[in-house]
Amino acid sequence: MSHNTSNSTIDFRLMKQLWMFLAVAEEQHFGRAAQRLNMSQPPLTEQIKVLEQSLKLQLFERSRRGTRLSPAGAAILPAVRQFAQQVGQLERVVREVAAGRSGVLHVGAITSAMLETVPPLLDALKRATPDLTVFMREIDSVEAVPALEAGELDLAFVRLDGPLGDGIATLPLAEDRLAVALPRDHALAAQPRVRLRALAGEQLVMSSRQVSPVYFDMLAAVCRAHGFAPRVLHEVRSVTSQIAYVGCGQGVALVPAAMRKLAPENVVVRPLKEKVMVVTAALAWNTSRHHPMADTVVAWLKNGRTPRKDGGPA
Repeated sequence: MSHNTSNSTIDFRLMKQLWMFLAVAEEQHFGRAAQRLNMSQPPLTEQIKVLEQSLKLQLFERSRRGTRLSPAGAAILPAVRQFAQQVGQLERVVREVAAGRSGVLHVGAITSAMLETVPPLLDALKRATPDLTVFMREIDSVEAVPALEAGELDLAFVRLDGPLGDGIATLPLAEDRLAVALPRDHALAAQPRVRLRALAGEQLVMSSRQVSPVYFDMLAAVCRAHGFAPRVLHEVRSVTSQIAYVGCGQGVALVPAAMRKLAPENVVVRPLKEKVMVVTAALAWNTSRHHPMADTVVAWLKNGRTPRKDGGPA
């Protein structure tokens, strides 16, 4: 196989061997892996040896106790698993296109957007474009930009704002009033509305600054404007994680008021006395990748409209 990028061909043998490696790694047994792959064991063992030689790595340690991944095998396993998922995704898309589907849209969304923002939009899309296939994936906000840049997602419904790097645009879709999530037995939980200043002595669970610096800094600035610097005990990846941490007695959290729908029995969500609005969902897309359906969705949402049956905005 030539490794010159201008003259490379797909090495299908290597792809098959990686599939075999994944089966043996997951089964930890050559016999079971061979059964799973519908092949006999000797050719499987032979192909793994060929793969080890071509990669110049020992991938498995074989002993009487069975087959275990070597350190090198364990090191490449996550990337091989990701490769297998991408090939599976490719197969699904090819099947959909071969079945005469007019388009495929890959959408990622945070949990709260999957519950609130995305379903009515997808219903409208399917009415307007019956042949559209939508592949939905739950993501954390922090995953959106790399996935949009890599072309793994066409649209992302996430909690992101501010500048996000070359070519990534955002459109705020929903905002909500800021509230505080508290353990049910917390002294402040008895109050119908909580003053921000009352949180001065509390340990806060915040959505990570890494996920959205603009959102984190805005909340910190709001706290400072009310006379205290926030004491951040945990930075977590999502608003749903904030609620979970509060439920585990790990502090209190500033969250959108709508999160009360997701709060478990031992967590209460009380509105703040002060009115502070936050963006709870934004659409993010990659302006340098032109996907006709993605462009249509952006146009609909920019106009604050949903699509009609004939494909045009209502």
